[in-house]
Amino acid sequence: MEAQLSKDERIELRISSDDKRIFKRAQKLSGDKSFSSFIVRVVKQQAEEIVAKHDRILSSEKDRKVFFDAVFGSSKPNQNLVEAAKRYKSKKT
Repeated sequence: MEAQLSKDERIELRISSDDKRIFKRAQKLSGDKSFSSFIVRVVKQQAEEIVAKHDRILSSEKDRKVFFDAVFGSSKPNQNLVEAAKRYKSKKT
């Protein structure tokens, strides 16, 4: 069973009667027991998708930067990498 979270925050909105009518219809079709639970569920689902998409974009941008900096950057290999390359080359011959 899911733990009950404290619901002490409130949001108030003004919407058109047309919007409320379609929201109420969607709530009844979805099977949500209350209008509030329907609105919270739908808004939360959309918010999570927006945040996930944003996070994927940021991660992709960060990964792209790290990759291109590694490939095309002007940094030189550190001492550990130089020694590892020497060990590898000495074992090949």
